[in-house]
Amino acid sequence: TDLRPLDILSEAVPPLGPARGVRVFQAQGMRGFQLSASRPRALGFPASRLFTHCDRFPEEFSIIATLRLLRRPAKSNEYIFTLMGEESPSVLVGLRYGPDKLHFLFWSQELAGGWQSRVTFANVSLSDKRWHTLILAVSGQSFSLTVDCSIPKDVVVETPFPASLSVRRASFYLGNRRRRKGVFTGLLRQLVLLPGADATPRMCHAVNFKVATLSVPPVLQDVPAKPVSNEVLKYPSGHDVKVTLGARPRCSKQEKAQFWFNASRRGLYLCNGSTWLSMLEAQHRLDYLEEHQNLVTNSETMGIEVFTIPKVGLFAAVANRVTPPGSAIYRWTDGKFVHYQNIPTYQAQSWKYFTIGKKIFLAVANFEQNERGQEFSVIYKWSRRKAKFITYQRISTHSARDWEAFVIEGEAFLAVVNHREGNNHNIDSVIYRWNPRTGLFETNQTIPTSGAYDWEFFTIGPYSFLAVANTFNGTSTKIHSHIYIWLSGSFQLFQSILTFGAADWEVFHVGDRVFLAVANSHSYDSGMPAPSNFYAINSSIYELNITAQMFVKFQDLLTYSALDWEFFSVGEDSFLVVANSFDGFTFSVNSIIYRWQGYEGFVAAHHLPTVGCRDWEAFHTPEGSYLFYSSAKEPLSRVLKLKTT
Repeated sequence: TDLRPLDILSEAVPPLGPARGVRVFQAQGMRGFQLSASRPRALGFPASRLFTHCDRFPEEFSIIATLRLLRRPAKSNEYIFTLMGEESPSVLVGLRYGPDKLHFLFWSQELAGGWQSRVTFANVSLSDKRWHTLILAVSGQSFSLTVDCSIPKDVVVETPFPASLSVRRASFYLGNRRRRKGVFTGLLRQLVLLPGADATPRMCHAVNFKVATLSVPPVLQDVPAKPVSNEVLKYPSGHDVKVTLGARPRCSKQEKAQFWFNASRRGLYLCNGSTWLSMLEAQHRLDYLEEHQNLVTNSETMGIEVFTIPKVGLFAAVANRVTPPGSAIYRWTDGKFVHYQNIPTYQAQSWKYFTIGKKIFLAVANFEQNERGQEFSVIYKWSRRKAKFITYQRISTHSARDWEAFVIEGEAFLAVVNHREGNNHNIDSVIYRWNPRTGLFETNQTIPTSGAYDWEFFTIGPYSFLAVANTFNGTSTKIHSHIYIWLSGSFQLFQSILTFGAADWEVFHVGDRVFLAVANSHSYDSGMPAPSNFYAINSSIYELNITAQMFVKFQDLLTYSALDWEFFSVGEDSFLVVANSFDGFTFSVNSIIYRWQGYEGFVAAHHLPTVGCRDWEAFHTPEGSYLFYSSAKEPLSRVLKLKTT
């Protein structure tokens, strides 16, 4: 077998089309085989067609199946596949599904005369009329089932899978055990045997885990989506092809099926009668950055939030330290940010833009009390009539540093980071849930935090996570920051990572890989000798390891009191920019852009002079791509334009 994937489904069905007793169905945009119970033997083939060099079933292997149940199975079981001897009614190897259970069957020859062994995985629910991918890994007495790349179900039994199971004169049967009873009634898209390996790491790296594929028959493979009409791609007989050069020309019915070549972007576009469709466009690469705008702010700026209000425009909310005059919102006008609205804030730390249905909100994290000694952070709502943000809900907070908004299972949440209460840094941060009936956020869960700075919400497959950056516990910055996972209606601890004055988490994807970067700001411990430099310290990048079910360290990068990471892409290239704020001597420190270099990880590409850099935001307009940074030490923020080649 040479340890290559053995495609049982492709072997059972002719490559030129389905056999008798097999029909092709499409559900949820994916194709699968539906099997007939009338001719079960027609859905079989000799095992020798797969095992060409050896007549022994592998001792260690994985079985990968992608399927969709059309209905809940009856009390009897349905067979996904079996391997059976020519003259024997016994199942040598098989996989069958019953109500909320999956059974793996094998023939144990260690007992006198042989014996049918069964390994059962309970609480396997597949009857939701959705596609699911199962990975069954077998090694000796250990059996592991992974459904949609979730947490594996492990079973250890007394009887091991046989080390030498003969498949001579045996045949595979698709969806049955050579009888009409127990035929699989759902759809099968993938059925692969991978000898000698656990297929979980190989399969569980895609964004859409439920449709992860190793080998799918050609007749089931997805075809490119076709336009509603391909008329635009057809030329009338004798019609001349016209390619326009220069500035963007008009695209109307008269120009339909004509081309335009944009020399500056090295792109070829096709007119469909109303808009230009990109047919071929060169990928841009970051060359250098140039100063685009010096934005004078009300005072030092602790954070920036760039957002777009549909049909209104692009905005930036800056969190200013001094009150009055508070913080400001700017609108992108004629290629620059122009002052739009002032909002009273109290040593504002950050803004968060989010929407609930058609409602548009902007929440500010206030660090200090107002003139009346009250400590509130405020949620503002966009008024379409007044075309500005107005006060919507005040929430009691304690030296709030950050807001994070997210949606889980259709419900809206808002989480606040409480940094400290008086001199006590070990306090609760709060997660609020939107109540559609009252139209307000209400307390849903509290999570203990230590001088926390930042929340970061992200999803991986069907799972939702929330990471908190803990900064200081009252005596040390060398403390654990935590990642929580949403289970059974609340966040529960998933993983703890040692950090050093953590100020920010940034989650990002490079291809199918998932990374999480932490910005470590300084190293201090009242019980330990002082280091030579509190602020020159590694910040770390972690990568999700699906097999280990945890984030593992991928790379350390030397930073100088790092306060923020921002991930962005240019063409096919991926970048991380760090906000270096203080090197122990001066606030005039270079912040650095790192470029993804594959095997080398992230490598420094650009050094940007900054002063007390606190936050980075990447944004795009039709005119190009930009980076926006805030200074916590001067009332001046800067917009840099990315120049590409």
